[in-house]
Amino acid sequence: MRSANNREIILSIRNLFLTAGLAFTALTGATALAPTQAMACDLDRDIVFGDLDWSSAQFHNRLAQFILEEGYGCTTDVIPGSTLPIYNGMARGDIDIAMEIWVPNVQDWWDEETSKGTVESVGLAYPDAVQGWFVPRYLVEGDNAPAAGLTSVSQLGDYASVFEDPEDPDMGRFYNCIAGWGCEDANTRKLHAYGLDETFTNFRPGTGGALAAAIESAILRERPIVFYYWGPTWVLGKVGDQVIQLEEPAYDADTWAEMMAADPADSAEVATAYPVIPVEIGVNSEFGAQAPTIVEFLGNYTTTGAMVSQALLYMQENDVEADEAALNFLRTREDVWTQWVADDVADRVRAAL
Repeated sequence: MRSANNREIILSIRNLFLTAGLAFTALTGATALAPTQAMACDLDRDIVFGDLDWSSAQFHNRLAQFILEEGYGCTTDVIPGSTLPIYNGMARGDIDIAMEIWVPNVQDWWDEETSKGTVESVGLAYPDAVQGWFVPRYLVEGDNAPAAGLTSVSQLGDYASVFEDPEDPDMGRFYNCIAGWGCEDANTRKLHAYGLDETFTNFRPGTGGALAAAIESAILRERPIVFYYWGPTWVLGKVGDQVIQLEEPAYDADTWAEMMAADPADSAEVATAYPVIPVEIGVNSEFGAQAPTIVEFLGNYTTTGAMVSQALLYMQENDVEADEAALNFLRTREDVWTQWVADDVADRVRAAL
């Protein structure tokens, strides 16, 4: 009798544990499913990015793609191409997102499409794309520096001998950008307007790589150089803290238009600084209306030109593609990207890393 009672007690205890275990499994199973349910994407299709044919745009694409995929449960795709085909694809709706729109470079297109309501800006990839003339700090800082006190293009003529052209020692050498590029034309106009074509050779390297190599080599050896460059680029990522940008008259649109209208280029009489360009994040407007959570993320998304230059330097020095640079950014700049998303999204991105 006692044995039968013991068996009944044992069976009752076992059943109690089984019931409790099933209840615990059901509870933890429901908890495990909660993040998956919470990360449903706005749209049940691929989110399509315009994969513009320069590295900074591809870096931003890979960064946004990873966060959308791992943090929001979206699937993404890219369509590669150059500027206007990609932007026109976004206007048609073939492409949802373009992470870099340099509006002043496509002003007529932008004005037309935004007036029609086909595209819109939802945020800034970075606010400070720069162009300008640079000199190394070691040339200008310190009482014994060869060009101590040089801060402005208006002073360059007084220091031409510091930047001696090896092929024409009576002239300084200004490293322009590549012949045929828009920046080469603008810099040629500036040299004349500033009166510097009488004291500086307008030197145009044959390739972008040759210009970058000349800058890198001069700074490595602490040699004199005055050069045009732009950012974000890996070059400014590498030497940005070792150079200063020379001052020019503050950008003025009317002065710029007059400078660029001069014919021939070396007849320009006025000049002004390059504008600092805020680089927009653009979306197809219909997509934007259908994907409010994604648009909110893109509205919070922002970097700086310096951050992007560092990402491009990472690609250059490690010989990797934009996806690796994006992963490196996510791992090393959590202080930045976690500000773009809610805590639960950040947790899922961290887990995916």
